[in-house]
Amino acid sequence: MRIGKVYLVGAGPGDPGLLTVRGLELLRTAQVIVYDQLVNPLLLEETSPVAIKVFVGKQAGYHCIAQEEINEVLIGYASRGYKIVRLKGGDPFVFGRGGEEAEALVDAGIPFEIVPGVSSAVAVPAYAGIPVTHRKFASSFAVVTGHETTKAQPAVDWGKLASAVDTLVILMGLKNLHQITTELLDHGLSPKTPVAVIHWGTTPAQETVTGTISDISGKSAHLKSPAIIVVGKVVTLSNRLDWFLADTDVSAEIRLPCEEAFTGQYLGT
Repeated sequence: MRIGKVYLVGAGPGDPGLLTVRGLELLRTAQVIVYDQLVNPLLLEETSPVAIKVFVGKQAGYHCIAQEEINEVLIGYASRGYKIVRLKGGDPFVFGRGGEEAEALVDAGIPFEIVPGVSSAVAVPAYAGIPVTHRKFASSFAVVTGHETTKAQPAVDWGKLASAVDTLVILMGLKNLHQITTELLDHGLSPKTPVAVIHWGTTPAQETVTGTISDISGKSAHLKSPAIIVVGKVVTLSNRLDWFLADTDVSAEIRLPCEEAFTGQYLGT
């Protein structure tokens, strides 16, 4: 039997208009769509009516199935000759485990293609009027995961980041916001450093809360994931450059119960 192919496609940060032309082309012609929880459901309307859609429910702190099982889904369909789009929020290689999935495909001898997506790390701040770089304020920026704060041996060196980087963009860090700000303060960042927390960025439910590193935890306590944290002087431009008119009465949340996730029946097993 002919081996299929897997396309690891970045769906962008939420606004369906930010999907790339290549991504849309593949989405419309794929036989199988394996998609995450944060993928905008409007994108699924672009798929073929006969395409198999497999929800795998990956979101920070909310995994319906393990990563290893997702790898098996991709390999299983490809082994049967299908053209598969693995649709991932943001960019597959920016904290999206796209690298792990690509490695699994290589090990299984499955051909694949990477289709980069618009990363939430730069798009979400932009939709909140925050450029991550600016000649007056920031000549460097770093994108880090907020998960590391709670680990016994965190891979993120907050001390170096506090002293060496002008803008910090923190993904998946809302739950640990207090610990993150404490780390940055302890490593010398000024308590007056501007901070923004952007909830459901690029979607109709976008909400931006601004403050300083000393008070942002309290100001943003009502927000829930997904959210992106931006730390640095560029945050001060938010009010002036805020262009996106979000409708906070419209819920952009994508919630599919885990019982709708892959359970093996799609491959007839």
